[in-house]
Amino acid sequence: MKDYYEDLWERLPDELHPPDLTLRRRFAVANVAAGDRVLDLGCGSGDLTADLAHTGADIVGVEVAEAALRRAHAGHPELDLRLAPIDGALPLADGSVDVVWSSEVIEHVGDTGRWLSEVRRVLVPRGRLLLTTPSHGRLRLAVGGVERYSEPLGDHLHLYTASSLRRLLEEFDFRDVHVRAAGGPPLWRRLLMARAVR
Repeated sequence: MKDYYEDLWERLPDELHPPDLTLRRRFAVANVAAGDRVLDLGCGSGDLTADLAHTGADIVGVEVAEAALRRAHAGHPELDLRLAPIDGALPLADGSVDVVWSSEVIEHVGDTGRWLSEVRRVLVPRGRLLLTTPSHGRLRLAVGGVERYSEPLGDHLHLYTASSLRRLLEEFDFRDVHVRAAGGPPLWRRLLMARAVR
């Protein structure tokens, strides 16, 4: 899987246009305060990491692909960016961050249980998890078919609805879980935005 992401980041164009970037940026910035210790888990090119740093947060970006980190370092040399093993522990101490921000990552994670356990490990008690992932409600799947959103050789390993994402976070003992859909008309929302407390 690591080779897949290395190759993907090598092939991506220099100028990226991620989906729903404005919505995701607004959600992240609204939920992070100056002085928060923040982990951007799956920081990619580092653009949202830099946006969060501008809030006054103390931020570290973590990525599994060295090619992504090279791109992030080139665009944002001032950031603290770290490589993590794709199936191992995060390079942070227990209880070392107030907020974990992870945008468009959870759907790509092979072992979601291990990933969420690592998220819980690095969060302080009452720390906050903020994440986004594509929304795959019944209407979207009925019209588009599951194949459209989960190609056999693609990297989307999980499809989430608001209720399945809420249940997953609650199963891992997150509290005050709030999931809302955004982006697009009602019943056809593209994006899920979740907040939860450890």
